[in-house]
Amino acid sequence: MSIENITTDQALKAKHRALWASGDYPAVADVITPLGPRLADAAAIGPGDRVVDIAAGAGNVAIPAARIGAHVVATDLTPELLEIGEFREPDLGIIWRTADAEDLPFDQGSFDVAVSCVGVMFAPHHQRCADELIRVCRPGGRIGLINWTPTGFIGQLFSVMKPYAPPPPPGASPGVLWGDPDHVRTLLDDRVHDITATTESLPVSRFADGAAFRDFFKATYGPAIATYKAIGDDPTRVAELDAEMAALADDHIDKGQMEWEYLLVTATVTS
Repeated sequence: MSIENITTDQALKAKHRALWASGDYPAVADVITPLGPRLADAAAIGPGDRVVDIAAGAGNVAIPAARIGAHVVATDLTPELLEIGEFREPDLGIIWRTADAEDLPFDQGSFDVAVSCVGVMFAPHHQRCADELIRVCRPGGRIGLINWTPTGFIGQLFSVMKPYAPPPPPGASPGVLWGDPDHVRTLLDDRVHDITATTESLPVSRFADGAAFRDFFKATYGPAIATYKAIGDDPTRVAELDAEMAALADDHIDKGQMEWEYLLVTATVTS
C-alpha cells in the first residue's frame, strides 16, 4: 500500500471512529441486546473457549459469552464504546482492546471462536474483514455473524438516508451486503465449511410510533447523526428526512412492535 493510500485509509478510520463515538450507540445497542445471547448460542460458545468479539461496541456478544465462561477479547475501532462496556461489566474478565477489524493485532489461529454482531458490516473493506475473521480463528474453530439484511427494516432505513448522506469513501462497500448470504459466502469462500445462513428477526417494542423512533435514532445513532449533519444547513431537506424516517418506522410498527430482520451466519474454519 502506498504512503498516499495509507494516509487516506488512516483518515477514513479516524472518521469512522468519530462517527461511532458520536451520539449514544450503547443506547442503541441496548435495544438489540437479545442479539448477543442469540449469536453466542448459535456459535456454540462454551466455557473455556477463546473468543474474539470483533467490532464489539460495548460488548453485546462479549458480555454474554463471558458469562458463559469463555475467555473473551472485545475489540473495536472506537475506544469510547469499549470504555462503556468495561465500566458496565468490570468483573467478567473481558479484555477490552482497541483494534481495527481489517487489521487485527492477533496471531493466526489465536481464537476458538470469532464473532461479530452488526459490527464488521460497517467496516469499509469487506474482504479484509472476512480475511481477518478467518485468520485469527484456529482450524476447526467457529465463526458467527449477525448483520442487518438489505431488505429488512434497518436496511431500508439506510436506503432512506442514502440520498441525504455524505457520499461513501472510494472503495467502501455498503454494509448491508453482509446481510446477503451469497455475498458472505463469497467473502469466506472455501476457507470455511458447514456454513449456515438463516434469516431471523428481532422484535422491538421500544417505540410508540415512527416519530419516536426517528427522534431516538437522530439523537443516538452515528450514521443518522452524520446524515443530519450533512444537511443541517438545509431546513427543507431536514424536514424531508424527518418525514421519511418517521413514515418508514410507522409502516413497520404493528400493535406497538417492529420486526428488525437480520442474517445469522455460522461457519467452521477449514482445517
